[in-house]
Amino acid sequence: MENVTHVIDFYIVAFSNIFGQKVFLFPIFLSLYLICLLWNILIFVIIFMDPQLQKPMYFFLLNLSFVDVLYSSVALPKLLDIIITGYNRISFTACFTQMYFFNAFVCTEVWLLTMMSYDRYVAICFPLHYMLLMEKRKCDLLVAGCWVLGVLNAMMYPLLISKLSFSNSREINHFFCHMKSILNLCPMETVKIDLLITVDGIALGFSTFLLILISYMFIISTILKIQTSSGRFKVFSSCSSHLTVVLLFCLTSLTLNMKPENEWSQEQDKIISMLYIAVVPLLNPIVYSLRNKEVLKASKNIFFKDHLHLKF
Repeated sequence: MENVTHVIDFYIVAFSNIFGQKVFLFPIFLSLYLICLLWNILIFVIIFMDPQLQKPMYFFLLNLSFVDVLYSSVALPKLLDIIITGYNRISFTACFTQMYFFNAFVCTEVWLLTMMSYDRYVAICFPLHYMLLMEKRKCDLLVAGCWVLGVLNAMMYPLLISKLSFSNSREINHFFCHMKSILNLCPMETVKIDLLITVDGIALGFSTFLLILISYMFIISTILKIQTSSGRFKVFSSCSSHLTVVLLFCLTSLTLNMKPENEWSQEQDKIISMLYIAVVPLLNPIVYSLRNKEVLKASKNIFFKDHLHLKF
């Protein structure tokens, strides 16, 4: 049975119950994916090219844009292929590889957002020592730690789930190899794994939420000590973009993991998953670019110089 299990293929149901997928869904999902790629690559290029943006805050933002592109690219291209060709078959190895990388990138993003809250805490509470406390080597270690935690944390799930028996059903009722949907294929064997996922999710979610909450408690305390309203607004605006991104990501992921199970649960999972796989990575760079004067100024300088170069 173990030998048979490891050579089976899965079938991704995706949105098969929706009529006219090629006409309606494909253009929408393709547009979301391409805009997500464009915006995040644009942010990446602007930060890389402008010397004024070589600061810890933008180093974290650069990594956030990179992770956004990666975890969107893990799921959406396969979905687009399924919609346009109708071929929803995926091999055992490819399915668990997709599941692993998706979990790894999402976990990495959670830790990156946490480190970005620490960066804002240092910048606002210790502005005179900011560059010393957030030196390049320390930022490199923080980002490397985010990647290591994401990669290691995601590794245990495919190793455990791949040992289950999938002899009864192989249809994944999702638009990618979603861990929860795969576990639904063999519910009688997943009690211990479900418990592990719950404990790990609570530990990860609680620890990162607590760190972000503590950071913003100190930030708000420092802001309230500022005498003028214009000064308070200026300081708060420097962390408003990060706070917006955290709320967008956390609200969608928490809704997905904490909503009650019912007969429409899996269909709701697809919709919510699409929000944080396609929509949130698209909104992140928009939030940072539209609400950040330094990024707007850098983008104008880059494109204005390029325009002059082409003109002459």
